[in-house]
Amino acid sequence: MLRLGLTGGIGAGKSTVSKELVALGAVLVDADAIAREIVEPGSDGLAELVDAFGDDILLPDGSLDRPALAAKAFASDEARAVLNAITHPRVGQRTAELVASAPADGIVVQDIPLLVEGGMAAVFNLVAIVHTDEDERIRRLVELRGMPEADARARIAAQAGDDERRAVADVWLDNNGDEAALVQSVRSLWTERLVPFERNLRTRTPVRVGPELIPAREDWPQQARRLIARLAVVAGGAAVRIDHIGSTAVPGLEAVDVVDLQITVPDLAAADSLAEPLAAAGFPRIAHVEGEDPKPAYGAGGETDPAVWEMRLHGGADPGRPVQVHLRVDGWPGQQFALLLRDWLRADPDCAAEYAGLKREAAAAAAGLRGDEAEAAYHAVKAPWFDRAYHRAWEWAEATGWSARRPG
Repeated sequence: MLRLGLTGGIGAGKSTVSKELVALGAVLVDADAIAREIVEPGSDGLAELVDAFGDDILLPDGSLDRPALAAKAFASDEARAVLNAITHPRVGQRTAELVASAPADGIVVQDIPLLVEGGMAAVFNLVAIVHTDEDERIRRLVELRGMPEADARARIAAQAGDDERRAVADVWLDNNGDEAALVQSVRSLWTERLVPFERNLRTRTPVRVGPELIPAREDWPQQARRLIARLAVVAGGAAVRIDHIGSTAVPGLEAVDVVDLQITVPDLAAADSLAEPLAAAGFPRIAHVEGEDPKPAYGAGGETDPAVWEMRLHGGADPGRPVQVHLRVDGWPGQQFALLLRDWLRADPDCAAEYAGLKREAAAAAAGLRGDEAEAAYHAVKAPWFDRAYHRAWEWAEATGWSARRPG
């Protein structure tokens, strides 16, 4: 199933978004609702809270007096730790139960107010942020919820800021206008991204795009960081390192709008062991494309064993962010050259401009073609340049002391 993490600051309008997603067919898992459920009267959670904090945290009807609990639980770090030890496992268990009960072809929306603060973004296929300017949020909290303005400002200040939210946002839903505009944005998100993403995820279908160049996007590096965080969760200890490579990793360079990432693994067996976990996370294997086969030409005229250029290639199932994930063995020529080429082009503007011109020629050669034919034509123009670039890049590496071991 597809899992969407939904969050935003207090007063931003998450409930409007979640309500519309449910109307469209999503399964909602609401963290606030679960937190209330696990401490309902008669629950083990409430009984344990009473044992820990006393029966004066109860209202006359036996339900939890939340302000009274907060006054005690947040009085010290130790008390807060006791509260978390009681509630967090129960919230986690109930969340897992609800997610597991969703249909296999479901789109699960997990509404989590503190998703960013809790560092949870990487476990979701996508994260959507509902954004409203601070002044408008304060107005809503004061006028619509009756909250004192000082309390509203304190609550907002205690949460993540806009920059922190943008860093994890795959989807940014602006709620500064009227509700109808927000609802339309949610409907477009559903039909254009979530539904096809879920289908691609379920059928293990990677998103492919033609070799059409666009101007460099400033958000490519940030998108890569989000993807790398997700891949790190999936790969775990099987990954030696994960890097942003390719043209989208070179500032200012025109590129096909596909983010290329490289997972460095200790051997091909490790790469193969990641095939199913990656596919289940939304990065299915690409069975065969130009560029996956060994490339002895890169090895300076073929003297390098072609086998050590072998790799595994995965794509992304998200139609809103095409991606290619290259799995290469640590220290093999292909793994090193992917990092070297990126760093060489970053360091040498003339070489980057030369490569940009080559890419434009390649894109022109592929114009009017589709699928494998377009990709083959694109790579055919670029291949001879790479034969020469391999030597030039390594000459630059020797002159500058470059090392593939340095983080990029």
